[in-house]
Amino acid sequence: MSFTRISSILLQRCLLFGAIVLLWWYASNKVPSFVLPSPAKVLDAVNALIHSASFSRDVAATMNRVFSGFALGTVAGTLAGLVLGANRKLATFFEPVLAVLNTVSSAIWAIFAIIWFGISDATTIFVVFMTAFPLILTNVWQGTRTVDRQYVDLARSFRMSRLQILVKVYLPSILPYFFSGARLAFGFGWRVSLVAETLGSSNGIGYRLRQAADLVQSDKVFAWTVMLVTLMLIFESGLLKPLERFLSRWKQQS
Repeated sequence: MSFTRISSILLQRCLLFGAIVLLWWYASNKVPSFVLPSPAKVLDAVNALIHSASFSRDVAATMNRVFSGFALGTVAGTLAGLVLGANRKLATFFEPVLAVLNTVSSAIWAIFAIIWFGISDATTIFVVFMTAFPLILTNVWQGTRTVDRQYVDLARSFRMSRLQILVKVYLPSILPYFFSGARLAFGFGWRVSLVAETLGSSNGIGYRLRQAADLVQSDKVFAWTVMLVTLMLIFESGLLKPLERFLSRWKQQS
């Protein structure tokens, strides 16, 4: 991508951000601050949060829960998707179960988690896992369907082992589907973690959001929301996208 193109995109993003902030500032002057605090007030609240004693602990607690649930969901979903993709009979048998998993709301999983695990980290980890698992499973499974059977037969004719066929034939084909599911799962994982922490945690970003809402501290609610969005963008742009580009570099080379 050329420097001119990058500059144009950055300019567009800055203009969009500026328009949103301007609209926000205008609206905040028309309503009480407890309904919609001004950008300046939210910025002060963000600064106060960053310098508070519990900020790092709350962020670390939420990140630990989200990444633990996401990692477990990624491993389990990828393996299950590969198994279902390699065995049509199993895929047909378990397809209704997958439909149910994709239908059940994260809020329902949060209620079950509280019943089973109580007020603990396991509650949030379980909810994130149950959100990420079906998304990644479905995408990996769909990716295996795009693999040309001729390539699999050709690999078998060269007497490749099942592991070699998986690594050299299936994995390159499912990578775009995997990362598509992973980005969805990561984004949904962040959001559902707030629901779980609101109901079943005594610390973390979700707990602080509920606490601020109970005290009608709208500026803190907005501040925590800004921090959450910032963290999501940092991890997606700084971790998932570079990892996808690194693993898909063979396509660019070819």
